[in-house]
Amino acid sequence: MSLWTSAAIAAACRGTASADFAVGGVSFDSREVEAGDLFIALKGEATDGHRFIDAALARGAAGLLVSQPVAAPHVLVTDTTAALDALGAAARDRSSAVRIGVTGSVGKTGVKEALKAALSRFAPDAVHASVKSYNNHTGVPLSLARMPAASRFGVFEMGMNHAGELATLTQLVRPHIAIVTWVASAHREFFATEADIARAKAEIFGGLPEGGTAIIPADNPHAPLLERAARDAGARVVRFGEAADADVRAEAVALHPDCSCVTARIHGETLIFKVGMAGRHWVNNALAVLAGVHAAGGDLALAGLALADMNGLPGRGRRLRVPAGDGQAIIIDEAYNANPASMAASLAVLRDVVPARHGRRIALLGSMKELGAHSQALHAGLADDVAGAGVTLAVLVGAEMQPLADALKRRVDVRHVGDADAALAELAPLLGADDVLLVKGSNSMRLARVIEALGQMEAAA
Repeated sequence: MSLWTSAAIAAACRGTASADFAVGGVSFDSREVEAGDLFIALKGEATDGHRFIDAALARGAAGLLVSQPVAAPHVLVTDTTAALDALGAAARDRSSAVRIGVTGSVGKTGVKEALKAALSRFAPDAVHASVKSYNNHTGVPLSLARMPAASRFGVFEMGMNHAGELATLTQLVRPHIAIVTWVASAHREFFATEADIARAKAEIFGGLPEGGTAIIPADNPHAPLLERAARDAGARVVRFGEAADADVRAEAVALHPDCSCVTARIHGETLIFKVGMAGRHWVNNALAVLAGVHAAGGDLALAGLALADMNGLPGRGRRLRVPAGDGQAIIIDEAYNANPASMAASLAVLRDVVPARHGRRIALLGSMKELGAHSQALHAGLADDVAGAGVTLAVLVGAEMQPLADALKRRVDVRHVGDADAALAELAPLLGADDVLLVKGSNSMRLARVIEALGQMEAAA
């Protein structure tokens, strides 16, 4: 069955169809178009999607959403960005899916992926979720527009770096369940205080229907603020974490090198399960997932099985083994992005779960962006986390890492370099058998290039 017909697209976007056609997918990036897709020619500040229509057609686009006539099957609208929003809203309204919105300073994508896996055990082939980290003003409506009408569940990641952004996104998604994974000092450049970040995250509750469910982290310092905002929005509040009064609570946790074992109480019921991802932060993520599954009417036992099968996502905990010395080194790939909270969590994985029998603990850390006037203090503030994780060699990348390099003097062997290529050149000859290397940094530092290079070593071995 098609995802959209030209008539349905035209009706949703108040456009005019040039011909009858049907599409099986939606994309606004010509490089990602698959055969049978609708290509939406968005106009941005830097470029105009209409320039890439030929490329989209060459990749097999079956129809176009455009703001100027073209010699191919299309729907003509006044504004393609507004049309994308309208198509997303139409997908939302035509489906009876239970919609779950996920936001937070850390853990958004991991929780979204785990929710998809958990609900798919309960409703195979009926769970739709955002791909990658499509969580902004274009990614969210695109994710909605891709949701099949027959979906039973829809899971949508929502991000922000300014106040007011989530308020807009949540009105588009209108989730039945809203999850805040955690609040921490991400994007501090744009917020005077961390409490302001919490207030911005709490905007997600404004899209809930009366009596919708707000799921919040009980152990977070801003839990009271989040709870007040949720109750002001008329939501039912569910708290998850290790706090004694949490509705979804970890009673016992055993951390292991490649997983965590958890005994949890979920609204009075006991569930013993394994999380196939290392680190205490993933225990927190798993509790948020179980709270979401329970609120959505899913099966908790099946969710536990899905959590056990979770393994490392690229850039978010994946593990690689690469040739080093006369053996292998372990690479922990956390290269997708970074802020102070996620840096500390990743370093805690080295501290808590890497067995002592391994060789050196090495950290390749890239600058954290969008921290504004707090940047120097927040970078330097990681020194205790680095040293406490037993790191013996720290390769630091980017100018913002200078305060951390200074703070680590006489505590850790530090190599401070300018970019990812220099980091790889510095690091590759130093890796030895049984070393464990953590790679973590903001996207703009391109540390994924280091992972790619090291991964090629794995493939060649």
